[in-house]
Amino acid sequence: MVRTKSTRPAAVKKKTAAKPVRRTTQRKVKKKPQRQMPPWLRYVIAAVVAFLFLAAFYYFFIRPYSYRWKPCYGFKAYGVCMPSGFGVHGIDVSHHQGVIDWRMLAQTRQGKFPIRFVFMKASEGGDYGDKVFQANFDSARTHGFIRGAYHFYNPKTDPIRQADFFINSVRLDSGDLPPVLDIEKRGNDENQLRRDLKRWLDKIEQHYKVKPILYTSYKFKTRYLNDSVFNSYPYWIAHYYVDSVEYKGEWKFWQHTDVGTLPGIRGKVDLNIFNGSLEELQWMTLKK
Repeated sequence: MVRTKSTRPAAVKKKTAAKPVRRTTQRKVKKKPQRQMPPWLRYVIAAVVAFLFLAAFYYFFIRPYSYRWKPCYGFKAYGVCMPSGFGVHGIDVSHHQGVIDWRMLAQTRQGKFPIRFVFMKASEGGDYGDKVFQANFDSARTHGFIRGAYHFYNPKTDPIRQADFFINSVRLDSGDLPPVLDIEKRGNDENQLRRDLKRWLDKIEQHYKVKPILYTSYKFKTRYLNDSVFNSYPYWIAHYYVDSVEYKGEWKFWQHTDVGTLPGIRGKVDLNIFNGSLEELQWMTLKK
């Protein structure tokens, strides 16, 4: 067999044209010089920040207690400047005051600011009784003080259970002041708190046959309990380091300081005044 030369044309290599090389010319971008804060502006900002810090510190930590360092233009007694225009003074105590020398405390009745009444903590929540209440309560009567008992309210505990616990802890006699509800904690629900407080007050009034005294701070009263329902109860206001009571409504007692010092009591004690005469205070007491 005769081989013939293939007539198939040989593969032709395609010539690819070389891509032109782009020459990129990088432009040098001139960086703008950063503007620096003038030194005087830094000082101004620092001064403003320092001023705001000092103002906040004074408002929250110094101002509420500045009354302690004010000059006393009236009469000073028991380590504090006494409110002017009031003649009936008292204290409130608990186990925090330790053992009280009631004989020495009774000697204050011979001074310019005689202590006439004493409120004592009796109970807290639904199961805590103040360990020195009964001894203090008995001693106050023995040494001639007008006495009263208070309950520290716990918003997390059933109000009827708390009322029953106070009733079981405190026997009030003729000549004693009405029972006191001490409310300082709001709890999680304001409306529920008001309903529960009213249940406690109603239960106590039903048992002792007298309207209880409502104790709370000026701010707490105006924020949460400033309505006709709670305004009907005798109000014991806690408002420290002020020259006069700022509360516009009626009030019976004013706890004006927590740093009083008295003979017979170690450490600091709360001082109170009654908004009226001694005869009016005696008229408030229970009658049997």
